[in-house]
Amino acid sequence: MKALKELKTKSAGELENVRVAALVAHKNFRFAIAGSKTKNVREGRNLRRNVARINTLLKTRSEAKQ
Repeated sequence: MKALKELKTKSAGELENVRVAALVAHKNFRFAIAGSKTKNVREGRNLRRNVARINTLLKTRSEAKQ
């Protein structure tokens, strides 16, 4: 997966910034779904999975340091 390779090359600070941006995008997506402004449900699933990938990378890096 290309996105995962790109995420692995980023530092922890950059990953945190990407995670915050993805969470904001997911929040906006949820509001758009509630207001029937978007029809692409798959986008929400992909956003949620990307946030989970980033959280996993951050956790494995923090555990590796200990």
